[in-house]
Amino acid sequence: MLYVQLFLTFLKIGLFGFGGGYAMISLIQAEVVVRHGWISAAQFADIIAISQVTPGPIAINSATYIGYTATGSVCGAALATFGVCLPSLVLMLLAARVYLRMKENPYVAQVMRALRPVVIGLILAAALLLLTPDNFIDWKSYVIFGGVLVAALRKVNPILLIVLSGVAGWLLYGLG
Repeated sequence: MLYVQLFLTFLKIGLFGFGGGYAMISLIQAEVVVRHGWISAAQFADIIAISQVTPGPIAINSATYIGYTATGSVCGAALATFGVCLPSLVLMLLAARVYLRMKENPYVAQVMRALRPVVIGLILAAALLLLTPDNFIDWKSYVIFGGVLVAALRKVNPILLIVLSGVAGWLLYGLG
């Protein structure tokens, strides 16, 4: 039953998670931490961090990790990953066909412009969800966050920021 529930949960997240992986973070957190309790808030924060430094989309990486953590099996990881990917695959195939036929329509162009602020709001909501005491455990975590924020506002390469954040965490906290 857990496998079906896991698949259906990530299918729902994939279906209603407009705006990409970062916009899905708040939906994933609400489902897997709050609603189902498959992982803790601290584990979720770790999953987000790991998902950001591993290659691939954050929603897919998170689904894979959560699926494995919740079930302890590769099958759970695969089902969660497939669940979060399936709606996007089907919708993109259908939307591409329709959009290619209607891309010159002014109403379609207006709808696409109207969706931009919604996506920005979802990404902001995801960022606010991660601003918790679970993530800011001491002054060192605030220093890393502040440094990355300033560098990001100055348009420093995000990959470099991820690597430097990892190095800073390793130097300040050790290997654990």
